[in-house]
Amino acid sequence: MAEPIPLQIDKVAVAEVIVRDRLRPVSEAGVESLIASVTELGVLKDPIHLRKKKDGKLYLMAGAHRLEVARRLGWEEISAKVWTGATDDWALLMEIDDNLAGAEMNALDTAVFLATRKQVYERLHPETRRGMAGAAARWDATDTMAVAFVKATAEKFGLSDRHVYRMAAAGRSIAPEQIKALRAAPKPVSLKDLTELAKIGDTYERDTVIERLAAGEAKSAAEAWRSLKADLAGAPLHHDPVEDQYKALRAAWSRASAAARRRWLEEDGDDVARYMPRPGAGRK
Repeated sequence: MAEPIPLQIDKVAVAEVIVRDRLRPVSEAGVESLIASVTELGVLKDPIHLRKKKDGKLYLMAGAHRLEVARRLGWEEISAKVWTGATDDWALLMEIDDNLAGAEMNALDTAVFLATRKQVYERLHPETRRGMAGAAARWDATDTMAVAFVKATAEKFGLSDRHVYRMAAAGRSIAPEQIKALRAAPKPVSLKDLTELAKIGDTYERDTVIERLAAGEAKSAAEAWRSLKADLAGAPLHHDPVEDQYKALRAAWSRASAAARRRWLEEDGDDVARYMPRPGAGRK
């Protein structure tokens, strides 16, 4: 991976910063805490990090809370470090590590960020994928940032490292639209909910449990899973294979990066076009 180059820029206009496709929304409590710090200290101690793309525009990589503070305080400019030559994956790692290292995150966000870091790291270092090499080459042995954060998370939640890796597995299995629904659920998703979701291997069952949990139809993932099992036990056990395949495709698409989506469309777009319904034709 080519090394990104920092540009010599200290201040940028707040209005020029573009924010897109963040892994999580800013926390109101986090923004208010930073505002209180700025009010007391008179400065925002850390700069934001921006990516200057080929279109000449500036895109946020790290510092969403800091940028939001600047906007609310009415600042016209903010301290920034601008990078050129940054890839999509490098920018994503910048966002992830900024949050893992410095932000107070709940169990759901922790799982999502750690799972995404695993995905990006293995994309950049394919030799670390499970099954590609020995255990010593896996991401959990070579990704020093992830290892350090896993240990800190384990200590914070009073868990073993193994349980934290299971959290990451749960975060990897939840699609972005499901994450959004869970964030809006009546009851915050707990660590136990995530470890329970990690146990559910069947895609249909896991998706249904997430739907019930997000809708507040169950107090926990364990309760939602028990009720689903009871429902299935009293009904004919036949899954629609087309529906299951559709959900799997949709989940894979939603988890893919923009670069991966573009590549897939470039290589398989003609095949997709063959199945697009013609005007006035019904779905087959």
